[in-house]
Amino acid sequence: MRVLLINPFYPISETPSPPLGLAFLAAALERAGVEVMILDLVVFPYSPDLLETVLNDFSPDLVGSTAVTMTFDHAVKVIQAVKALDPEIVTVMGGPHVTFCAEETLRAFPELDAVVLGEGEETVVDLALTPKNRWVGVQGLVFRDGLQIVRTTPRPLVADLDTLPFPARHLLPLGRYRALGMAISMTTSRGCPFRCIFCVGRKMVGGKIRYRNAGLVADELAYLSALNFTQVNLADDLFTANPRHCLAVCDEIIKRKINIKWTSFARVDTVSLEVLSRMKEAGCSAVSFGIETGSPEILKIVKKGITLDQVIEAVRLCNEVGLLPHASFILGLPGETPDTLRQTLEFGARLKDMGVSYGFHLLAPFPGTEVREKAESFGLKILSNDWSEYHANKAIVETPTVTRAMLDRIVGDWQKEFDGLLEGIKQVRDRGDATEEESWPLTNLENIVLIYDLMMGRVIENHGVWTVEDPTVRTADYLGALVERVKEATDRPREIIARALEAAFRRGDLNCQRDGRRLRWEWMDYLSGPNGRPAVIPREDMVDRPGSAHDR
Repeated sequence: MRVLLINPFYPISETPSPPLGLAFLAAALERAGVEVMILDLVVFPYSPDLLETVLNDFSPDLVGSTAVTMTFDHAVKVIQAVKALDPEIVTVMGGPHVTFCAEETLRAFPELDAVVLGEGEETVVDLALTPKNRWVGVQGLVFRDGLQIVRTTPRPLVADLDTLPFPARHLLPLGRYRALGMAISMTTSRGCPFRCIFCVGRKMVGGKIRYRNAGLVADELAYLSALNFTQVNLADDLFTANPRHCLAVCDEIIKRKINIKWTSFARVDTVSLEVLSRMKEAGCSAVSFGIETGSPEILKIVKKGITLDQVIEAVRLCNEVGLLPHASFILGLPGETPDTLRQTLEFGARLKDMGVSYGFHLLAPFPGTEVREKAESFGLKILSNDWSEYHANKAIVETPTVTRAMLDRIVGDWQKEFDGLLEGIKQVRDRGDATEEESWPLTNLENIVLIYDLMMGRVIENHGVWTVEDPTVRTADYLGALVERVKEATDRPREIIARALEAAFRRGDLNCQRDGRRLRWEWMDYLSGPNGRPAVIPREDMVDRPGSAHDR
């Protein structure tokens, strides 16, 4: 049995991390004896030829794709292409979007055979190992049976998270994410006890929080620290929900002296001086709080369960221990008026004065959320069911007194302010008056955009191969030639190309393979082998020996 898992296209502007959910699914499948491949279309450019090559070479029996709402259209197009190439392949989708509109999706897309609901590790294994005519016995599934759509009995959540194998990150192109400066993620728990009306977290992973053993968490974090990502994001819905668990994880990190910068999500009513101090000592650099609004009334409507005074106190505590507090707001929530918008903008400005980094999103009423299911009773007008617009950066709802144009104007003004900040940095940098640290926000963004465009345009693959005259010359000496080839192919500023490629080469994200006089530059796609250990790249004097290859 072979299973191909697909991570659909997701824009780099959304700062994607390597797909942790797919890595969990792949690990469960591998443990069951299934051969697995992951095709990550976030960092590899999709084309019909690529898909056909993968299907021919790997010959999967089952193809599954994950999807959030904004990536659903991309995901289902790949599923349709799979069926067109080989109708015998079983096609499956999972993730929060299809979990809450499974029957609707199956009716709309006959190329899709089944939908995995909620947590997928156990369901996808059962699905892969069960003949199609016996799928009715697979819990947590909605599938097509002739002209009928069948929903099986619900599957209980995984009671003991420690029984799950570590994510199969050796199947992920981690090197491409590292080259882009993206963070890598992991979890220490699953579940959320809160009932915010704009979120499906509780419905997906349950209201009771299940915790991983602190020792296993530290094991995984130690492994990630060896991969040399700039940051690890603890992607728990609420890392600080249980102080005992949070402190146990931090104590384990401290005891083992794991040196890695990490961040987490928290609620303002679940942090304390003791917890934040220990998090800081264990390597945490920033904490993200969902504030949502500056209106006390809207906080009640959306069932957030916090107060603005608690926000101020949480920020004060972060500042006291030296953690960067980040706050996110959602505009366009039920009850939004011009006055509540003003309250939110003023509260954001107040937090900024306290050292808070903050940003705005616009309400996206995702399938499965209470705000979507009860939109009319909330006085909310949903303007679009085009899932590609559900990226929270464009208004797709209105309230009785707040229009789409009003919401878009706020986000537009925010974007103009950000662009102005970058332009200011550029002017100072161009005059030679900016330090490297002062220039970093702009320099980092330029590097990310360039490297992403090179990856998705296959520029290195297409222009990074040539024959050299002297095979004994150091690889580093040919980097300048690569820069010139990339400049000719892209017409980007040479300075930006040189800076980005030299940094990628130094980090080991960009490598050169030599075979006699033949030279081939390539991205370092995979950072660990099947044993889960980080790959080691010999880089003595930056010279590649003929025939050498990095461990995949």
